Amino acid sequence: MIEEEDDIISEAKESSDDFVEEVVLTVDKGQSQLRIDKFLHNYLGSNISRTKIQNAAAAGSIAVNGQPVKPSYKVRPGDVLKLLIPRHAENYDLLPENIPLDIVYEDDTLIVLNKEPMMVVHPGLGNPKGTLINALLWHFKDLPSGSDVQRPGLVHRIDKGTSGLLVIAKTEYALAHLAKQFFNKTTQRKYLALVWGDVKENEGTIIGNIGRHSKERRQFEVFPDGDFGKPAVTHYKVVERLNYVTLVECRLETGRTHQIRVHMKYIGHTLFNDERYGGNRILKGTIYSKYKQFVENCFEAMQRQALHAATLGFVHPVTKKEMFFESPLPTDFETVLQKWRRYWTNPNASDSE
Repeated sequence: MIEEEDDIISEAKESSDDFVEEVVLTVDKGQSQLRIDKFLHNYLGSNISRTKIQNAAAAGSIAVNGQPVKPSYKVRPGDVLKLLIPRHAENYDLLPENIPLDIVYEDDTLIVLNKEPMMVVHPGLGNPKGTLINALLWHFKDLPSGSDVQRPGLVHRIDKGTSGLLVIAKTEYALAHLAKQFFNKTTQRKYLALVWGDVKENEGTIIGNIGRHSKERRQFEVFPDGDFGKPAVTHYKVVERLNYVTLVECRLETGRTHQIRVHMKYIGHTLFNDERYGGNRILKGTIYSKYKQFVENCFEAMQRQALHAATLGFVHPVTKKEMFFESPLPTDFETVLQKWRRYWTNPNASDSE
């Protein structure tokens, strides 16, 4: 499987933290009392609208001296302001494309969908079309003119080769509310990953900063001493042992680029068929040609890393109800799992499927 060069450009922005800008400032002693939305608009510049600031306040994303405030709050000298502002993805001058979407849930506020394997989430260099954003722009194109739903609001991404659940905001308020949840790590996200090797512990936690690889610019790596990169925490639990590979469930506490892929490699269990991190070759098993052919058949059946965003939970921005979604394994992932189950039961059986 050959991944496109521009893949890393989109994925480099994938950390959920990168969708939110945190601003902390102290009001000057000589500042006159002024509505906080106007004050922040003046301070941050015209690139952030006053309406966006007001939506952030409505979502509880503006605090003064540790307490959330309304847009009408008047700042005072010495106030300590903390603001979380969601960032819209770039390049919205894109053409809508009639690409089918697997929609799990939709209302006037947000949309939850299953991303197909090998679909890029957002256009990048070399991927100007055929992306999830292009498809969403088509999906939203017949809505009333002036609706901010015409601008899909991303609050997280998953890799091109990863399948599974994504939530997209359809209003500025929803964008602010969801972005705050991802920033504060109150969302629920679990992934299923097939990794090389027999994972020793039934469950565990991987802690290690993740940053750009020192030699391979299209990769990321763990910096255990914390001198470089951003803090990252992944909790894992073994779901099924299949001798030379293991199915694990991973729960993200942070949302770094390639986090599961990098963390699992760090503990010696690279994702199955993850070309970028060396999982597209035999890392465990026998030397027999029949086994080699079996693995090649598995690679052919699932031409991507074996990673699926299986669950997603968050609080609905408007109803305030807890929402929880589950996504079954896609066909290619399920096919490879079945192959390994058969091989584990009878290694001498032919793999004709």
